[in-house]
Amino acid sequence: MRTAQRVRSGLRGWGGVGAMATACVVALVFALLLTCTGSVAHRPARSGAPAGPAGGGVAGAEQAVAAEDCTDPEKQTLAPSGDDGPAIEAIKNRPGEKRKLVVGIDQNSYRWGYRDANGPDSARLEGFDIDLVHRIAEDILGDPDAVQFKAIPTDQRIPAIKDGRVDMVVRTMTINCDRIREVAFSAPYFRTGQQVLAPKSSPVKGYSTLADRKICTATGSTAYAKLAADQEAGLLPRSADIGTTVPNQLDCLVRLQLGEVDAVVTDAALAASQAAQDPTVELKGDAFTTEYYGVAMKKDANDLVRRVNRILVDFREDTTGGWQDSYDTWLSATLGGDSSKSEPPAPAYLRTD
Repeated sequence: MRTAQRVRSGLRGWGGVGAMATACVVALVFALLLTCTGSVAHRPARSGAPAGPAGGGVAGAEQAVAAEDCTDPEKQTLAPSGDDGPAIEAIKNRPGEKRKLVVGIDQNSYRWGYRDANGPDSARLEGFDIDLVHRIAEDILGDPDAVQFKAIPTDQRIPAIKDGRVDMVVRTMTINCDRIREVAFSAPYFRTGQQVLAPKSSPVKGYSTLADRKICTATGSTAYAKLAADQEAGLLPRSADIGTTVPNQLDCLVRLQLGEVDAVVTDAALAASQAAQDPTVELKGDAFTTEYYGVAMKKDANDLVRRVNRILVDFREDTTGGWQDSYDTWLSATLGGDSSKSEPPAPAYLRTD
């Protein structure tokens, strides 16, 4: 299976504006509900990770305090544990065919969470985030395919968690101070930063050259928050038009292809994947922030947060089928063979003793 994945990962995603626009319309109109049908060899859960309380109480209170006094949001998470608690038990106790992990994902992010239209199974979701979802389901439910995927737009990630529509979101979601006031995050599993994407022929050269340009970002994204904050602080010219926002990041690429905007600002990891889909665009300048992706869950789901953190420790340490293998399969073609710039720092956890 790994060999087949590597072959498919060399293929491009959607080709051309028409196919991309169709994909975006589908993403905007439907919140697709999918059951994953892939196969991953079962691995027994590991032990030996630091243990901690599974429920709320002290840990929940400490998370709330940390969120109010936020300086390093990527460090505001709980120590790993393999213990079950209320959140995990609720997942395990779902009856019959509903006994699945319900996960919010993206279906349109090339190499992260997408369907390969050129592959043998165009209905199957695959990518770096999807590999991680399988790993979490395998650990919690003993079956990597015990997943119900829900495709959700960028601006619905936090509402979907808070409303209980999903158990977690694994969707290139940046950990930041505003978000940890509303949801809980795992330790980081990927490092990236904001970057500019524009046509190769464009005079735009990077973030400092966005004056008088029309810029597209995803609604609710850290990219928009950064642009708005920089304009307010006078770091981004007022002539930069940041009014174009879309539900899903891929929609920005379509707007760029149609000439409706001059540039896109998004995570460098996503921008690189979009540039791989369209050879007429490229990343401009360097990344101008440092950000970390995390798995997002409900604020009071402490046992689930701890379990995911333990899974992430194993995922990073595994030499076969772990973080590095997933990077090589899905992201090396767009981000380069050296994964060191994308590896998150060693995790730091809140004290709960």
